Amino acid sequence: YEIYQCDWSSDVCSSDLIDGVGTKIIVARKLKKFDTIGRDLVSACVNDIIVHGARPLTFLDYIANDRLNPDIVEQIVGGMAEACAACGVSLVGGETAEMPDTYLPGEHDLVGVVTGVVEKDRIVNGARIRPGDVVVGVNSSGLHTNGFSLARKLFFEIGKYEPDQIHPDLGMSVGEALLIPHFNYANLVLGALKTGLPIKGMAHITGGGLPENLPRVLPADCQAKIDSAAWPKPPVFKVIQQLGDITDIEMYRTFNMGIGLVFVVPLTAVNRLQS
Repeated sequence: YEIYQCDWSSDVCSSDLIDGVGTKIIVARKLKKFDTIGRDLVSACVNDIIVHGARPLTFLDYIANDRLNPDIVEQIVGGMAEACAACGVSLVGGETAEMPDTYLPGEHDLVGVVTGVVEKDRIVNGARIRPGDVVVGVNSSGLHTNGFSLARKLFFEIGKYEPDQIHPDLGMSVGEALLIPHFNYANLVLGALKTGLPIKGMAHITGGGLPENLPRVLPADCQAKIDSAAWPKPPVFKVIQQLGDITDIEMYRTFNMGIGLVFVVPLTAVNRLQS
């Protein structure tokens, strides 16, 4: 959920975004490992705001469950603080809530709010995209924070895997593969914008994958042609597809499939962006 506020007598727009980590928190609970889920929350929020050219400034959090465990909260907030520090965002506050009978025992709900600013003439919204421009993808670390309801069902119910069970195709335990933190692209994007690269559009590839997220930044007269063989897919997606006998199109609609962010740039800028 995102809100833009522009004072048209000023040169600056502010942006606010609210997001969560979905059911990835359930995997963290299964492994009793909560130090990465806070990083996921910051990345999920920050990545959604930077694709408009906004510089994230502040972050707030909401943590709730039936009975708060101080050790778990410390791990979660510690991860948030590390992620915020890494991209120059101030963790300015938050809310913790105990809500018995609202949440299942041991489960948590996480919500993050990020705010940022961008000069009006530097908002990246895809309006300048033209036929002939190029889509450049940036790799993801894995599932990031989307598709976990399906992934959990396939691994833990269909495949009958335990969270700490090593999967030969993953090279690590199932739980470790699912908990790999969501990449934070803030420094990459802000660095590219600072160099003056002519970035016409960006998309954070989250729920809905490439088929739903990329078209949002394309003008009505443009469509993207994606070469799905152009990048390596993390092995977790192959395992998921085999476990559920899922079609390629459904995999791309549900998961990021190895691309967490895309840039749309002129052909002449591709080499500069890739370097």
